[in-house]
Formats: sequence, C-alpha cells, structure tokens
Amino acid sequence: MFFQHSPQLWAQHPTLVAGVLYAEGVAGNPGADLPLAELVGMARRRLDGTTEAAFPEIQAWRRTFARMGLAPTRYRCAAESLLRRLRTSGDLPRVHPLVDLGNAVSAAYAVPVGIFDVDRCGGGIEVRQARGDERYLTFGGVEEHPEPGEVIFTDSAGRAHARRWTNRQSGWSAVRDDTRTVLVVVEAMHQAADRNVPAMLDALAAGLRHGWGVSAHTSVLAPSEPRFEA
Repeated sequence: MFFQHSPQLWAQHPTLVAGVLYAEGVAGNPGADLPLAELVGMARRRLDGTTEAAFPEIQAWRRTFARMGLAPTRYRCAAESLLRRLRTSGDLPRVHPLVDLGNAVSAAYAVPVGIFDVDRCGGGIEVRQARGDERYLTFGGVEEHPEPGEVIFTDSAGRAHARRWTNRQSGWSAVRDDTRTVLVVVEAMHQAADRNVPAMLDALAAGLRHGWGVSAHTSVLAPSEPRFEA
C-alpha cells in the first residue's frame, strides 16, 4: 500500500503539510470508549462566540479552493462541513466508530481527515489532477467523472476515492463493518500545520490503540519524502 501527492501538487501548494497513518486489525467495534466527547468538546470551545469561517485552518483551505477555481462557500473542505454541522445542530453524526474518531479529531483541529479501506484502494493512492476519465462513486451508488484538472485521490484502476481534494470522499473505499485495515490522511495548509498535523496523527493513533489495541504506522510527508509505503 502506498500514498503520495503528485510533484505538481507539491509545487503548486508549497504550504501543504500531509500526514498519513496506516493501521491493521481495526475490524469490529472498539473494545473501549473512544475520546469522542473530549475531542468534540475542543471543537465546541473553539466555536464559542465565533464561526468556523474565522479559523485559520479553514481560511487556508478556502484560499486553496479559490485558487483551484472552486467557490469556497459552495465546495467546503470536509473539516469545515463538520464544524458547520456541529455549530448548527449541536453534534456530529455517528456513522461508524472509525469514522466517528476521524470526524472528532478533524473537528477538534479544524483540519480534514480522510479514512480509506485499504483493501478497496487498489494497492495505492495518488493525489493528483484528474484527466477526466476517472470514475467516482457517490455514497448513493451513482458513478461520476471528475472534471479535468480537478484534484482527486486516485488508484491504478482509475477509481477516484475523493473529489475536489478534501471536499468529498467516495463510496469505493468507504469504511464498512468488515473494514480491517485503514489508511488515514490528514492535510493542512495553515501556518501552524507543521505542529498540528503530527498532533492529529498522535491523537488518531492513541484512539486506535485505546479502542482496538492496535499500533499504527505514521508519517509526515514532504516534497523531499512525498511517498508513504506500508
């Protein structure tokens, strides 16, 4: 299993800080309570008296989306969508324990977190600009084709596992009840990203260790070391 960003993306987005976590043996429900309330509490405290749009983490992704030609208030990064949901409804949706952990960490740090079922990723993922012939599967089971030049997560079979970079994941590799091995991707653009991304990887690894009793492999990528392999 590998994960990497294309050289073009590193060149076009020099403030990118990307973290990757790989873990095996995460099938089934956790054997201990996950720190969801603590993490969501962190997000609630940050939102007290303000909105997610004021966070530097969210502003950095809005600028990135604008540079890609996407309207930032129409296409939001996943972290902004979660924080908006938390602010307006008071809580985060419960989906699956692994996804719930990723969402809670994402909300606490206001940084997008993607969780992928490794067995459904075709051996590896590259984040790159789309040709336009790749296939994206919605959670409703509908196939789409990304726009040429759109940033996607793609495998060697031409399946797009995320569209518009950190906007929307795909049904191809979504976490399911039988998911055993996961690849978790954390991507940030703001000034403190070099501190926040490692902290997020630590929080995710601690949650997996506490809940499932597994050890995770983590790495922070850079243009000089852009590829993660497990």
